[in-house]
Amino acid sequence: MKRITIGLLLLFSSFGMSISAAAHSFNLNTQDVTTFAEIVADLRQSQAVFVGEMHGETGHHSAQLQVIKALREGGGEVSIGLEMFRQDGQDALDRWVRGELDEFEFGEIFQQHWSNWHAYREIFIYARDEQIPLIGLNIPREFVNQVAREGFASLSEAQRAQLPIATCNVSPEYRKFIRRALHGHADNERDFEHFCEAQMLWDASMAKNLESYLVAQPQRVVVVLAGNGHSWKHGIPEQLARRGSYRTRVLLPEVHGRIDLQHIDSDDADYLLQGVEVGPLH
Repeated sequence: MKRITIGLLLLFSSFGMSISAAAHSFNLNTQDVTTFAEIVADLRQSQAVFVGEMHGETGHHSAQLQVIKALREGGGEVSIGLEMFRQDGQDALDRWVRGELDEFEFGEIFQQHWSNWHAYREIFIYARDEQIPLIGLNIPREFVNQVAREGFASLSEAQRAQLPIATCNVSPEYRKFIRRALHGHADNERDFEHFCEAQMLWDASMAKNLESYLVAQPQRVVVVLAGNGHSWKHGIPEQLARRGSYRTRVLLPEVHGRIDLQHIDSDDADYLLQGVEVGPLH
């Protein structure tokens, strides 16, 4: 079970290794190649835009920044929601945007929440320079780890009071995804249910925190940066939809053999971003 807990921190950042072809995008709803300008025009109508990533892939972060810039420079009121920061880091995010922390100070805080600062640096620098609000969406990792080991019921009453109820109420597609992610490491159905509850807790908590912001700032488009396994439609977007009616779009970078035209469709995402490792979206 220890292997499951450790793996939980890594598995949902991606579906596999990334290999891409041409630098263009595919509209999964119309089943046709599309342009970046057409994508951005569509995104402007949304309240939450989920742009997935493999955490260590610089091309994925470049695509995220390109989306943020396009919405911002098009005149929209944009905020950025972050898997990379817990809610208890919100004060530091606010201080960074206000210019009250230098890069060294903020980089140290970032490392307390996440890792690989250099991969995200340009996004955070742009947010500071343009004074774009940054929103910490995540929860303490020890909650997720405990649920993965022992189930949601193992949390104390005080812990559960801070969190949405997490049950393994997921689609058959999501169950298949979790079983693939486990790679046979779940020894029994109980282990599977605990792992599933942990993922639901993670997604539902970030959806809850995102909803709180959307209610307070209804005029803004929130670009959510999170791992592919949180960003796909069965992840945070589905949990957000269970809480209310919100206009969302999901963009996933192509990951050969896992996130490509042979393996996903409009039930999983709205757009497939192909070739972001070799150049900007166009």
